Amino acid sequence: MPLTVNKQLRSLAHDLSNSLETIMQASYLLAQAELKEADKKWLGMVENASRDAARISREMREILRGQSE
Repeated sequence: MPLTVNKQLRSLAHDLSNSLETIMQASYLLAQAELKEADKKWLGMVENASRDAARISREMREILRGQSE
């Protein structure tokens, strides 16, 4: 993979991680509120999906880091 493409992808993965961190923090704060059961279900789905996306982002960065060495 060309180095410029690798750098661009690493930058995008970093930006994605920052956005996911905001979602995870907002989810945490929402979990502190009194929610209806249906809302708790939706919040749980958001929390699970954001954790999965953060894991995927970390894996992508690891792969890209290995390619640039």
